[in-house]
Amino acid sequence: MVLHKFGEKLYSGLVATMTAHLKEISKSIEAAQGDLFLEELNRKWNDHNKALQMIRDILMYMDRTYIPNTHKTPVHELGLNLWRDNVIHSSKIQSRLLSMLLELVHRERTGEVIDRGLMRNIIKMLMDLGSSVYQEDFEKPFLEVSAEFYMGESQKFIECCDCGDYLKKAELRLNEEIERVTHYLDVKSEVKITNVVEKEMIANHMMRLVHMENSGLVNMLLDDKYEDLGRMYNLFRRVPNGLSTIRDVMTSHLREIGKQLVTDAEKLKDPVEFVQRLLDEKDKYDSIISQAFINDKTFQNALNSSFEYFINLNNRSPEFISLFVDDKLRKGLKGVSEEDVEIILDKVMMLFRYLQEKDVFEKYYKQHLAKRLLSGKTVSDDAERSLIVKLKTECGYQFTSKLEGMFTDMKTSQDTMQGFYASHPELTDGPTLVVQVLTTGSWPTQPTLCEKFRSYYLGTHTGRRLSWQTNMGTADIKATFGKGQKHELNVSTYQMCVLMLFNNADRLSYKEVEQATGIPASDLKRCLQSMACVKGKNVLRKEPMSKDIGEDDAFFVNDKFTSKFYKVKIGTVLQSRFLANPTEIKKRIESLIERDFLERDNNDRKLYRYLA
Repeated sequence: MVLHKFGEKLYSGLVATMTAHLKEISKSIEAAQGDLFLEELNRKWNDHNKALQMIRDILMYMDRTYIPNTHKTPVHELGLNLWRDNVIHSSKIQSRLLSMLLELVHRERTGEVIDRGLMRNIIKMLMDLGSSVYQEDFEKPFLEVSAEFYMGESQKFIECCDCGDYLKKAELRLNEEIERVTHYLDVKSEVKITNVVEKEMIANHMMRLVHMENSGLVNMLLDDKYEDLGRMYNLFRRVPNGLSTIRDVMTSHLREIGKQLVTDAEKLKDPVEFVQRLLDEKDKYDSIISQAFINDKTFQNALNSSFEYFINLNNRSPEFISLFVDDKLRKGLKGVSEEDVEIILDKVMMLFRYLQEKDVFEKYYKQHLAKRLLSGKTVSDDAERSLIVKLKTECGYQFTSKLEGMFTDMKTSQDTMQGFYASHPELTDGPTLVVQVLTTGSWPTQPTLCEKFRSYYLGTHTGRRLSWQTNMGTADIKATFGKGQKHELNVSTYQMCVLMLFNNADRLSYKEVEQATGIPASDLKRCLQSMACVKGKNVLRKEPMSKDIGEDDAFFVNDKFTSKFYKVKIGTVLQSRFLANPTEIKKRIESLIERDFLERDNNDRKLYRYLA
């Protein structure tokens, strides 16, 4: 017919025949009752596709020549359009189809099992008829109904669930919708339906969720609920301003607890414990960010800014951090592996970076380092040098040049003493001499109180000299003994000097005390005797136990010292009285009689009277 110029007649006849046939099919589908409606529609759709394939094969020549030349609709596309217009858009089918599809989705959402295969076939039919058919006839109303469903459900959940349970339900619903798309919806619908769930279940309730009493974000942080925190992070990151909401609440909470930590007078009594609490808090939130917030850099930055904020609220933080280092390098790192030492030093450096007054830290650190080096109390030279390298990397050569100079002086002094004894072998068996030659500019120096008073006094009085009578002074010092028993001791200046040595030593020999204090031997022996040998005043104990002080004695703090008084006065043992010579006494009495200072009693020759 096409060859004989009857192409138009053939094409028109095809349209008319298919239209009439589809109207009959439409009536057949309309007659189906209940759930059979979709099955009938699916069956007729499959039949129509098979018939359409056969028609296209039969009319292949017309499809390839006549239709392109006349710009007509190709046979297969024509068949789809006629099915759309006569069946799907039939007044009795269109609304019924949409209603049944939405009903099946609702039933599945409420826990019923539906025929997903049938749903997939019907949805695919709509998609085959064109994206506009799928979107207008199903997707658009599907999204509207879903928004209403999740609006109601979220309101119900948030009234009866805590934050953690609510987030679990929201996550479950989100996963269900994603799964639904994979089973029978257009893949392009995933973004649209997840946006609906995110908006209704998360975005519209964000502030209420994070601030929910007894279960919100702050409670999750305090209780280390990594799973709930991770779920909140993953859900909130899907909505606008979600992560910033979590971050702001976390930052506010961090600054509040940090401020309490650095301003609490009780917690400031122990600098080492103070810094350890800071490190524990940092470890806690590092772990939360790592495990729950997938190492989100913005959260790490918020954590760093919070720590920098509250650490610098306390102007003693630089000193406390230096004291923490001092404690660790004196005794706290004994038996610790090199790897663990590095971890501790790295944590210290992390706190150091937060300090705004790094020069204050340097001042205290230099003082503490000097005491460790000069007293030989450092646990590890390698750890000391490692920390200086870290400080140098962080702040540059100028920051650590004097610190490195102190180590150089100690090594030079050691070499000097070896050379000294090598050149004087006769001194090997005598007293040990230890000299440390220090470079003035490298080591910390600060005037003592005595020097400050001397400068003040001589500055206000001209032509005078000031001499200190150190053996005449007294001091009140606070001491803590075993089981935390505290006393205030009233002692002489010499006794104070001796007792202060035990802040940095558990055991001291007599010679070590003598060398450290420079107290004259007679005074030192009486000083030690009064503190170690007098019952009720024995704040020290000595070995071996005896009433006298020997040069081979060793001294310890008496942890068992007790007194019913808080304030305890430690006296000084007096020197033994001289033994009188009777002959000398008689001569002195005769001399006093001759000079009319004394006279003998007339009745009792053994009685003498003083003459005024």
